[in-house]
Amino acid sequence: MIVFVSGGARSGKSQLAEALTLAAGGERCYYVATARQDDGEMSERAARHQARRDARWVTLEAPLYPDEAVASVPDGQAVLLDCLTLWASQLLFGPAFEPFEAEREGLRCLKKLLGDARTRGLHLVIVSNDLNEAPLPSDPGVWRFVTFLQRLHRLLAQQADSVIEVIAGCAIEWKADPDVHPHLDTTSRNSEESSP
Repeated sequence: MIVFVSGGARSGKSQLAEALTLAAGGERCYYVATARQDDGEMSERAARHQARRDARWVTLEAPLYPDEAVASVPDGQAVLLDCLTLWASQLLFGPAFEPFEAEREGLRCLKKLLGDARTRGLHLVIVSNDLNEAPLPSDPGVWRFVTFLQRLHRLLAQQADSVIEVIAGCAIEWKADPDVHPHLDTTSRNSEESSP
């Protein structure tokens, strides 16, 4: 099972993703953290997220290679990857890769991660930010980042069993398997429902 949860900054997407992961995982869940805690603000955010999580969570830090972290999780477990946005920015703007190489590496890594999750029966929840709701950026670097992130989002949405958007704490499920999340109170939408 693969679930994609997106939303704007402070929309409640991480809390929903944690709840969905716990519902699937029970006694043990794995949290793949992509954030680098290099500055005060990021360390504070990470501390707030950690304070929400209890002893059921095992944290795996993976700022560049979340596929390797997920590969270390036992088969059939529940995994939360938070978040795709930070990971993509570290690939594109960090010192490890040139921009074109970073984009190729990001797509390769995400495909590998999703394939591994599917093959090993993981319940994988991936969180990312909606950045394309704002006016289009004029800065070439920001434009490149938004374009790269949207490529990752499209790949993830295509492969996911469930795609959920969180707006002001309210969840809207845009893509759903009928057997997925029967307890989740969402407004389900798809192309057939929206056509006249």
